[in-house]
Amino acid sequence: MAREERSVAENRKARHDYFIDEVFEAGLVLTGTEVKSLRLGRVNLRDSFARIIHGEAFLINCHIAPYEQGNRWNHDPYRDRKLLLHKKEIRELAQEVRQEGKTLIPLRIYFDKKGRAKVSLAVARGKKQYDKRQSIHERDAQRQIDRALKGRQR
Repeated sequence: MAREERSVAENRKARHDYFIDEVFEAGLVLTGTEVKSLRLGRVNLRDSFARIIHGEAFLINCHIAPYEQGNRWNHDPYRDRKLLLHKKEIRELAQEVRQEGKTLIPLRIYFDKKGRAKVSLAVARGKKQYDKRQSIHERDAQRQIDRALKGRQR
């Protein structure tokens, strides 16, 4: 039985706040109650980021709500979660992040076709306020163009 990729959470604010340079896929090391909570979609990526510490990548400040039917050994919602990447990828990410103004941001968490939890990581540069206004202006202009074209087709 073939499953399809199922998105659990998306960091919609990331594309508004950052310029996305490169995207990587990484596995997540999770406990049982975290997986169950993820399957229910109880995760928040808003203020989370990734960091490379001693040659290992970690997802920091990602909130996965405690599982309701979990027992007293339920997980800590804000614990640092290890990311599974190849050493070559970790070295490449570390080199990218060392550059001024770049950071690692999770874009989304999803379950792949085999049912494993994955996180889509982006190497990103922060936008200034005027960049954000420019993005909003371009999006509104494109929306007006689409609206005008749709009206002409009728």
